[in-house]
Amino acid sequence: MSHYFMNDENLVSQVRELIYKYASFSFTFFSDNGVFSKKSIDYGSKLLLESYLKDDTASRKVLDVGCGYGFIGTVISIVNGSYVDMVDVNKRAVHLTKRNIKKYDNFKGSVFLSDAYSEVKDTYDVIITNPPIRVGKQKLLEILTGAFDHLNEDGVLYFVIRKDQGALSIKKILENDRIVETINKDKGYFIYKVKKMTK
Repeated sequence: MSHYFMNDENLVSQVRELIYKYASFSFTFFSDNGVFSKKSIDYGSKLLLESYLKDDTASRKVLDVGCGYGFIGTVISIVNGSYVDMVDVNKRAVHLTKRNIKKYDNFKGSVFLSDAYSEVKDTYDVIITNPPIRVGKQKLLEILTGAFDHLNEDGVLYFVIRKDQGALSIKKILENDRIVETINKDKGYFIYKVKKMTK
């Protein structure tokens, strides 16, 4: 089986259209084989996105890491008027995201291929991610702790993780030198907001 964080050039394309509504906004997204949550918008991603939108209504400079077909980053840009960069290691995901944002004239930001932060040169007010748990704990922690090399001084990391995927142990690791707040939890999913400790 091909995982969504791998590039399988032999995977047959089967494009689908997914619909999402938030407040007065309506969105459609193209999805395809070989990307995360290809048949429906993932519940954890929805919970993360909607928890973030309730927590922070300001226009921020945002980085969406592991963007998939661009669900989270696109909605944040349109709803909050934020500038959003979206990155993924999966070429098909990046292609789909570029295709999806073309539908929205008021989208602000860019989309590019990056293995976590390998091609990220900028800094952001917010980094948001539904990290790929199947890549293993080491890569997961690289995504989460690495965020702080690309956040502005008062920047914030938001992420989602399920309890049975190690939510509480990951929280404990991050709490060593950061403030971790649980801003929402539902159906075993935890939404965490992480800040640097002030000196």
